Amino acid sequence: MQRIETALTKMLGIDYPIIMAPMFLVSNAKMIIEGCKAGITGAVPALNYRTDAEFRKAIQEIKSATDKPFGVNLICNKSNIKLDEQLKTCVELHVPFIITSLGSPEQIINECKPKGIKVFCDVIDAHFAKKVEDLGADAVIAVNNEAGGHAGKISPVDLIILITKTCKIPVISAGGVGNGTQLKKMLAAGACGVSVGSPFIASNEAPVTDDYKKACVSYGAKDIVMTTKLSGTPCTVINTDYVKKIGTEQNAIEKFLNSNKKIKKWTKMITYYKGMKALEKAAFGATYQTMWCAGPSIEYVHSIRPVKQITEDLLVGYYEKVPVGV
Repeated sequence: MQRIETALTKMLGIDYPIIMAPMFLVSNAKMIIEGCKAGITGAVPALNYRTDAEFRKAIQEIKSATDKPFGVNLICNKSNIKLDEQLKTCVELHVPFIITSLGSPEQIINECKPKGIKVFCDVIDAHFAKKVEDLGADAVIAVNNEAGGHAGKISPVDLIILITKTCKIPVISAGGVGNGTQLKKMLAAGACGVSVGSPFIASNEAPVTDDYKKACVSYGAKDIVMTTKLSGTPCTVINTDYVKKIGTEQNAIEKFLNSNKKIKKWTKMITYYKGMKALEKAAFGATYQTMWCAGPSIEYVHSIRPVKQITEDLLVGYYEKVPVGV
């Protein structure tokens, strides 16, 4: 397929303006390598690795398999007690780009920019986009209300337009893309690329269970719901029978503990830890407690395929000469 030229493809030297989004528990080195071979790029969450040795090994595995750019997602807030160590490793091994989430990226920008490492920052509105631009971010990732995981509140096109009117740095749209027609729509709205996650869960290379992958095939956009039970912050999951049974809202005691000024910090940390353990258990083992994180773009997942095929399918429609309204 013909190369698509945008600010993102020029910046990273890739063929197509697609980032395989960093997905907690799901993303791994093998997926990133296959994405790079297919002409896109991808990022892996540093928190997917329990130790620094495992994290370093994954980065070195990617570097030994491809000379194409790839990224690492770093959680910036205080809940990530490994941030300093993870950042040091990224700088030492010269990871091509960093995606920052949940907190101020100032430290990461200050340490990465002098080393030539690009920094892309997750934002959910134009106010925060301007803040990270002023800090020196190379691009923003506009997390909209159709994203998987911790989604934003603004529709994809509206968020792109708001940020492009406010900022001069490139905007990468996250959420709402499951095919080439939607990719074309985001680019037409002013984005330089897209971040796509959920379709890649159902890949041959993903390390999660077949049940998780099959759920992404059999469920659709209408089955995605927001829950606060995993981390205290609204997060998208597939509305399985188990999710229906336990509900998506915190109970009265949980809400009280999260609102108490003296203990809410610790309550949030415990809630987050328990929620991530629940996701891990469902992702890697057979359990009736099926809490699978995914976004509405699973609507376009009809089979389990290799990363290469998913990438090619995402581009279908982009090259068709069909007008795309914004």
